[in-house]
Amino acid sequence: MSFLAPELAAPVEAFASALGIGLLIGLERERLPDSAAGLRTFSLVALMGCLFAMLGEQGGGAWLLAVGLLVLAMAMVASNFSSQNEEKYRGFTSEAAIIVTYGLGAAVWFGYTTLAVMLAISTTVLLYFKAELKQFSERMTAKDINSILQFAVLSLVILPILPNTDFGPFDAINPRQVWWMVVLISGLALSGYLALRIIGARHGAALLGIFGGLASSTATTMMFSRHAAQHHHLVQMSAIVILIANVMVMIRIGIVASLVAPSLIEPITIIFACGVIPGVSVAVYRWKQLSDAGDLPMPEVKNPTELKTALSFGLIYALVLVTAAWLQNIAGNSGLYIVALVSGLTDADASVLSSLRMFNLDRVTFHDAVVAVTLALLANLMFKIGLVVSIGGSLLARHALFGLIMIGLGMGLGLVLI
Repeated sequence: MSFLAPELAAPVEAFASALGIGLLIGLERERLPDSAAGLRTFSLVALMGCLFAMLGEQGGGAWLLAVGLLVLAMAMVASNFSSQNEEKYRGFTSEAAIIVTYGLGAAVWFGYTTLAVMLAISTTVLLYFKAELKQFSERMTAKDINSILQFAVLSLVILPILPNTDFGPFDAINPRQVWWMVVLISGLALSGYLALRIIGARHGAALLGIFGGLASSTATTMMFSRHAAQHHHLVQMSAIVILIANVMVMIRIGIVASLVAPSLIEPITIIFACGVIPGVSVAVYRWKQLSDAGDLPMPEVKNPTELKTALSFGLIYALVLVTAAWLQNIAGNSGLYIVALVSGLTDADASVLSSLRMFNLDRVTFHDAVVAVTLALLANLMFKIGLVVSIGGSLLARHALFGLIMIGLGMGLGLVLI
């Protein structure tokens, strides 16, 4: 029950929210001795933004909000002139934060309270983690920056201009849908790639396995198989990394499936859980047996967003779509399963996505799509087992094969259960 008159309740709530935003950002700035503004200033600026927005809406005109911003800018200029005797340039961060706070206060009055609060929290995070962000920026290489820029081109430039229509044999190809899958897979790979760059090798096998599996489970398996063959004292650690990376494949594919075909998430979750649980269990058991981690190498992951890589995946995905539609048309479900097995050997993502695409087009049944997805992952797992045996040798095989086989048996059991 409100103690305020109805006509005052909404304005008071808006000003209280604006004040909270100002206090939040100001609290972070207050801790810095050289900051241009602190707790009180940011609180007043947020209230100022909300006040000028209210006055403008009540008849002062939209220009009044701009006048308030101009007054604020002039006040900051005057403040800077008064502190010209400082020898060290303190930057423009606090001034920029003041302008943002003013805008957020105005946004609250216009009814965007939730968005304003989210932006205030994001602003505070950016301000607080200055040192960490600077360190991350300094550690980035030209390759890292290229990866981010190329992903921006893939997702923000190419994707919007592609036609959203079906064409080609069996109307199996939709350019925008194909490229959306490229963006989705590249985004997950980029996140794993950047995570590997951030953590380095110093945080151990678990994180290397997790992010290596996100970036490229094949590259991770190949790299640590080679490392195990060259350094026998690190065989157990390499086996753990490989196991976790291949568990992450199922988690990554599960995330993709939940976005592409949400109605299939329940059976796919059951199947993948049956594979993840024994895989994690074996990895944990191996970890307890381990006494010395040693130095671990970084997986040699290529730029996941390079245009050549993206185009290659897009072409493979489109080819798998057409092949699956053709074989399914002439051979029924067995044709779909054959494509899943063959294409899954080297590229599980393309095979899984083609099966999900055909399910969304009502060309395959619920059960057939789930079976095809499982077969693609099982085929890919067999390929990884081949890498472990052929590159890592018998010593690595003794430590890694049991866990990999348990993952495969678990997925097979999950397929029987659904």
